Amino acid sequence: MTSLLPLALGFAMSCVGLGILFCTLRLLIGPSAQDRVLALDTLWMCCMLLCLLLGMRFGSMVYFEVALLIALLGFASTVALAKFLMRGEIIE
Repeated sequence: MTSLLPLALGFAMSCVGLGILFCTLRLLIGPSAQDRVLALDTLWMCCMLLCLLLGMRFGSMVYFEVALLIALLGFASTVALAKFLMRGEIIE
């Protein structure tokens, strides 16, 4: 039973890595700005999940703190980009 967790974490990390690859492709070749913002939003979520999985794999609390910082900065940047796309300005 103890050998199942590293196997599941390896599978989850490979799936998240594949998601990061697809998000990067959409970010680079997205046909519109909205597609690129959505890809960037999904990209920071995948990076946050990767940090959480690495924290579980290595048993270090530093990865969880990094994931928290990525989540906070990613949310703020997504809100700012969405506001910029809707109104054309960020600061009113």
